[in-house]
Amino acid sequence: MISLSFVVGVIGNIISVFFFLSPLSTFRRIVRNRSTEEFESFPYISTLLNSALWTYYGVTNPGSFLVATINGFGVVVELVYVVLFLIFAPPRIRAKTGILFGVLDVGFVAATVLVTQLVVHGDQMRITVIGILCAGLNIIMYGSPLAAMKTVVRTKSVEYMPFLLSLFVFLNGAIWTLYAVLVKDIFLGVPNGIGLFLGIAQLVLYAIYSRKPKTSDEWKMREGLIVSSSSSVNDQIQV
Repeated sequence: MISLSFVVGVIGNIISVFFFLSPLSTFRRIVRNRSTEEFESFPYISTLLNSALWTYYGVTNPGSFLVATINGFGVVVELVYVVLFLIFAPPRIRAKTGILFGVLDVGFVAATVLVTQLVVHGDQMRITVIGILCAGLNIIMYGSPLAAMKTVVRTKSVEYMPFLLSLFVFLNGAIWTLYAVLVKDIFLGVPNGIGLFLGIAQLVLYAIYSRKPKTSDEWKMREGLIVSSSSSVNDQIQV
């Protein structure tokens, strides 16, 4: 008989697929405009790191096949996002993204695998160490949109915080928190519980600031940063 935890895990995988694919509209915009504009690369860097380590955790921990499969999918998708960022970001952001990718997604993951295989002895201890790392990084992944939330509050615009991403942060956190409770996995439960809370916070911000949407250009005009082409060179638009 199929267990409830398996059913919830499958639903979690389906929701996670949509979570990983939710930034597609953002990257279509980036490719179309050939610019990353004010979008942040760190959410994709941290999600790639998180997915890589959860894949390792799923492979190492017996009974965590569902965790391994969905995060393996996430590694592929997030890698594509990071590559697109490296292609279309301006030089300074491209350099920053490249350094973060090399240090976190390559260096840290490789170091984790080597240390846990060569230094940490015993399967259960290895699972515990990997689980603690994954839980901590999962919190960072869920917290990475905080920069976008700050931008929303500052500009009073949700332009750079896509609704679908916020929605699936909430749904992903909710379903995996339930799964963690069912299988009694604290390493899954704690970070996804925090993700659930942050997802709710993002949706609340979206509800507040989407009522009077402003694009980034409109916000800059409000701040007097756009110079009127019809005025003299020294005159700025005052709204």
